[in-house]
Formats: sequence, C-alpha cells, structure tokens
Amino acid sequence: FWFFGHPEVYIMILPAFGIVSAIVPTFARKPLFGYSSMVYATASIAFLSFIVWAHHMFTVGMPVAGELFFMYATMLIAVPTGVKVFNWVSTMWKGAMTFETPMLFALGFIIMFTIGGFSGLMLAITPVDFQYHDTYFVVAHFHYVLVTGAIFSIMAAAYYWLPKWTGNMYDERLGKWHFWLSTIFVNVLFFPQHFLGLAGMPRRIPDYSIQFADWNMVSSLGGFAFGLTQFLFVYIVY
Repeated sequence: FWFFGHPEVYIMILPAFGIVSAIVPTFARKPLFGYSSMVYATASIAFLSFIVWAHHMFTVGMPVAGELFFMYATMLIAVPTGVKVFNWVSTMWKGAMTFETPMLFALGFIIMFTIGGFSGLMLAITPVDFQYHDTYFVVAHFHYVLVTGAIFSIMAAAYYWLPKWTGNMYDERLGKWHFWLSTIFVNVLFFPQHFLGLAGMPRRIPDYSIQFADWNMVSSLGGFAFGLTQFLFVYIVY
C-alpha cells in the first residue's frame, strides 16, 4: 500500500508548489527567486518520493539498516522542500507586495505547510516515531500538509485564475473573509490533534477515553466551522 500511497501524496502537493510559485512573484512584483533551483527541487522531490515510503512502517519490525535508510531518505526530502520555502520567502523579500486574496492564501500555504513539514521531520526520526506512530500526531501532520498545503493552494488558484477565465471579478472583501475564517478554523481543527497524538490517542478508533474529550471537542468545533466556511467559498465562486 505505502509503495503506492506515499508517492501519491507528493503528486498531490507538487501542483500546489507550482501554483504558489506563480502567485507569489505576481503579488511581490518580482521574478521568482532561484528559478533553476526551484526546478531541481521539484525534480528531487519527485524522485525521492519513491524511496521514502517505508517511513510509515518503522514499527513493523524492519531491520535496523532499513530503518536507517528510510529515516535518512525522509530527512533528505526535507532539503529540496526547504529550498522551495526559502525561494518563496526570498521572492517576497523587498518586493512591492500587495495582499489580495490569492496572495493571502499563498502566504497561508507557506506558513502552515512549513508547520506540517516540521512535524514531518519529527515523524522521520525512527526512535521517536515509535511514540508518534499511528497516533493523532500523524493525522495533524498530514492534514497540515494536505489541507493547509494542497487545498489552500487550490483556493489561491481559484481566486487567481477564475477572474481570468470567466471575465468576472470576485468580491475581494468576501474573499478575505473566506481566507481569515478558513485560516482560523483550520488551525482550531487540526492543531489540537498534535496534543492528542502526543498524549497517546491512536488513529482509526470509533471511540476514545474521557481524557481525550476536551481537545476532540475543540477539534470538532473547528471542523464544523471550517466546513461551513467553505459554503462562503462556493457563494463567492458562484
């Protein structure tokens, strides 16, 4: 499963990198910093995505050599990802920045995707992963990468390209409301799950004991609010 399932998550995030690399230079009024390094970083991530899959399997009794290989490979994939974040930030540095809705979503992507990247590095450390494995910490990690990562960039793309495609401009004020509500509630939804995971709450369970109830309640409230906020997005697009 993971031999397929891990390259697949990189397939989901690579288009997001492309979208952000198009939007950030536009609103920073500067060409993309380090274009060639950005291309090499993308190619490196595409290649490395095929040799990190067993980092989901540190607890199955792999030989130590296998654990070390997949630990180092996983840490290595953080390097081209870090290059991308550095290039986006450098593109904004001393640019004539404006903060329209697509740029806000791109900035939200960069900041929150980086949070997801850091928790991914934590999961990459084999001995520590024995504690994190199959807990809600993993759920928090991959949702920071794929919700505040892939989905936020898709929203940025919708605000950026739909006016060009349709010839109609969305309501900028409503777009900003959509961004701020989404950003607040997505963090209320997923950040507490780090705490639940570190406290030992496993993934994929239908029920949980009472000591996990408070943060799950916070997470649920964030989830409903985040979901309802997307009706605003539908209305804006309409």
